[in-house]
Amino acid sequence: MRLFLLALILTLLLPKTGWTSNADSLKYINATNFELIGKGFTDTENIYDRLPASLNGKTRPPVWSLSKNCSGLAIRFRTNSTIIAAKWEVTGDVVMNHFAPTGIKGLDLYCLKNGKWQFVNSARPSGKTTTTTIINHMPGNDMEYMLYLPLYDGLASLEIGVKSTATIGNSTIDSPRKAKPVVFYGTSITQGGCASRAGMAYPNQLSRMLDRQIVNLGFSGNGQLDLEIAEVMADIDASCFVMDCLPNVTVAQMNEKYVRFLEIIRKKRPDVPILLVETILFPHMYFDQTVFALLREKNEVLKKIYTDHKKNDRHMYYMKGEKLIGNDFEATVDGVHLTDLGFIRMSENLYPVIRKMIK
Repeated sequence: MRLFLLALILTLLLPKTGWTSNADSLKYINATNFELIGKGFTDTENIYDRLPASLNGKTRPPVWSLSKNCSGLAIRFRTNSTIIAAKWEVTGDVVMNHFAPTGIKGLDLYCLKNGKWQFVNSARPSGKTTTTTIINHMPGNDMEYMLYLPLYDGLASLEIGVKSTATIGNSTIDSPRKAKPVVFYGTSITQGGCASRAGMAYPNQLSRMLDRQIVNLGFSGNGQLDLEIAEVMADIDASCFVMDCLPNVTVAQMNEKYVRFLEIIRKKRPDVPILLVETILFPHMYFDQTVFALLREKNEVLKKIYTDHKKNDRHMYYMKGEKLIGNDFEATVDGVHLTDLGFIRMSENLYPVIRKMIK
């Protein structure tokens, strides 16, 4: 009781100036007021969805559900605020035992400095709804920002908070460049599992490295060559397509649908480069002989598909999997899904190939 009375007296005696908290002096703006990048389709059910509404009921339910995750999407804005905060609500409040919450449902802020995108800080989620300061005590210069959205959860709402006296508006610099995005199709690894934060997913890393927007069509466990996905992919005016779905498909599915998937894209985009990516070599395959044989077989089947197509398609490219994540067996969380180290290695290996394709 004495401590309470002492605190009350001190509060009354102290001057009011400077006692307004940062949170109280912020204004929050709905993120829909700013440019949303990384979106392949405009006709979606909700603004932060990744597939067109026309596929609802047409594609498999797991694919449709995963398309509600925001992987690859980011908000571009410009502000001179000394503080940047965020309020957001996720749709699923997803929790996994091998995946950091900052990657699953957090936000990831970058700033454009000297022509390069530099990591600022991550916004750590506290549950289904979160309000948090991302960065504070900045000099107040007018700067360009990019806020990556959650990799493995959807967004019901998002607001960006800045100082009440600050200006905030749409970006004025075209970076990553809008024209002709790189389109990725694949698995949980493509979607970003298990990056510690959204900016570390390899498609997002490559977007910054190439200074080119990307479209992420990675569907965890469900990159299974669904032909309706090929149809809508081909509608995107892409600079290239990256096929990274081998971990999710069986050899039977490859023999049945892989060639048809490519033919659908080629019918609409005959001259756009396509990169076929082998499956990475999972570290545990060197102990599990069944997995070893299966991964080797998938890569052999893919190599034959590539060889057969390359004879008549000069815009087809190939990436071997044996060195994609290094050879020290240290690049995964669980023998399959990548750590940030694995994603960095994958990005660095894919970068020169994709750069050549889109040059």
